[in-house]
Amino acid sequence: MVGSVAILNRIKDVLNKDSDQLALELITIYNNYELQRESWIEEKKELRNYLFATDTTTTSNNALPWRNRTTIPKLTQIRDNLHANYMDALFPNDDWLIWEGDNEDSVNVEKRRILEQYSKNKAIQSGLRETVSQLLYDFIDYGNAFAEVIWVNETHVDPSSKEETTTYMGPKAIRISPMDIVFNPTAISFNKSIKFRRYLKSIGELRKEFKTRPDLQFDSKVFEDLLVRRRELSSYKKRDIDKAAGFLADGFGTLSEYYGSGIVELIEFEGDWYDSTNDILYENRIITIVDRTQIIRNIENPNWLGKDNKVAVGWRDRPDNLYAMGPLDNLVGMQYRLDHIENSKADAWDQIICPPKKIIGDVEPFQWAPNVDIHLPEDGDVQIMPPNPAVFQVNSELAFYMNTMEEMAGSPKQSMGIRTPGEKTAFEVQTLENAAGRIFNSKILKFSIQMLEPIINLMVETARRHLDTTDILRVVDNDVGVIEFINITKEDLTAKGKLRPIGARHYAARAQLIQNLSGVFNSPMGQIVQPDLSRKALTNLLEEVMGLTKFKLFQTNAAVSDQLATQRMMNEGTQTLQEEMQVPLEEGMI
Repeated sequence: MVGSVAILNRIKDVLNKDSDQLALELITIYNNYELQRESWIEEKKELRNYLFATDTTTTSNNALPWRNRTTIPKLTQIRDNLHANYMDALFPNDDWLIWEGDNEDSVNVEKRRILEQYSKNKAIQSGLRETVSQLLYDFIDYGNAFAEVIWVNETHVDPSSKEETTTYMGPKAIRISPMDIVFNPTAISFNKSIKFRRYLKSIGELRKEFKTRPDLQFDSKVFEDLLVRRRELSSYKKRDIDKAAGFLADGFGTLSEYYGSGIVELIEFEGDWYDSTNDILYENRIITIVDRTQIIRNIENPNWLGKDNKVAVGWRDRPDNLYAMGPLDNLVGMQYRLDHIENSKADAWDQIICPPKKIIGDVEPFQWAPNVDIHLPEDGDVQIMPPNPAVFQVNSELAFYMNTMEEMAGSPKQSMGIRTPGEKTAFEVQTLENAAGRIFNSKILKFSIQMLEPIINLMVETARRHLDTTDILRVVDNDVGVIEFINITKEDLTAKGKLRPIGARHYAARAQLIQNLSGVFNSPMGQIVQPDLSRKALTNLLEEVMGLTKFKLFQTNAAVSDQLATQRMMNEGTQTLQEEMQVPLEEGMI
């Protein structure tokens, strides 16, 4: 018994060795934030079950007494529809990004060209489009999307020559799972709130980061301590460790399973924090905690913008709560109703096809089948129970629910909008369609402004901070149609201004402008203003709005020049033919 107590005390000493008081205080706040959002997580789990269900056995509909278990994937269809249209709106063409300088040096043509081309180039190389696609799924599924920007230097060692080749060097946007980040939901804004980000990394990954990412400034002594802790605990039994610890680690069963898994949990704090024990105010700090006991990093946030590098956007903001709602949250109950009606209808149809029978009297046993004989006593009878006529009316109710769900999610449907009595002109129909898409346009603009724009600017900021060599940029010159390579330095990326993704904004404005122009020129008003219309200015407008600049389809009097060239070639061909006809044939060729 004494030996058992000694073992427990020894394990407690190993677990509590060098525990940092600041780390324990921060972990307490982290655990409180996790507890506060448990109901929110349960809601998201229920929604996820419906999104990926193949039948109702994995959803809240599984408690219903229906024999049929069909699920109508309406929520999934709305999700895919929103995602496809959001992506199309954010990246409608190659010219989705512009630079806006704030001073004279930042607005010159060459500076703008370098910043725009560098951002577009790194966006393609780092897979920004794929990352944005993941963020849009979070935007739809969770109602909240989170991301950060890091600097990466990805290399590959050739197995034959053993030469190390850089595959990508530059800034990269990383999706943060909404399940791995917590913050103060009552803060003024996400930027002003303290944040906790949870990472799970293997020992090998952590050791590699010490080698390849010195900018992280991890404490090597703390890393060696966590290795020693795992080696010491490996000699004890599982039940002794669990008994000494007395708690479970998130994502792992028991504490012994955590220490034996080869995985390290890192909780990263960002923001301002007052250390009451040492009377120290930490402002704009990054504090990384390992094993929930030790601090492996406590540094000032290196971001030049004076804030952390994490950004967030919510679909439907709540008052006094930073956890926003998603477009599908309010529709889970309607999805439940859809499946309820569908399966009750299917059961009713089964009842009609194979109806129950009312047997009166002492009827001899019989097999229910076509052309079968049934022997009845004098007072006996077999009757089919009539179906309920309401069964034949549920299809219209299903259609009503599905159309309502589509509209409430803000999905850009052609059928949305208010239909007024009477025939409609093309202009009026287009007006209804634009009005119907206002919710969609509003949400995608919000994502563009609050998520994509900060990411792009953080990528440039990160490049300015880490680029200590010359980077080679591939640039396509649209004027002459050739590819050139230019050297980029930190000074080339230093400017005062902002990059703005304009894809989503042009998406709505372009459709509205073209619709308005078509309506004007198809009306009597167009005939009135036609004498004062500049054909060249209208051509430039169409070229800009339709994104046709790089194709050079429109040139001044291009049709006249082409007709003259064609006529000239026809005249030359006619003249050549006449000359050939006047040449006498040589003797012997007749």
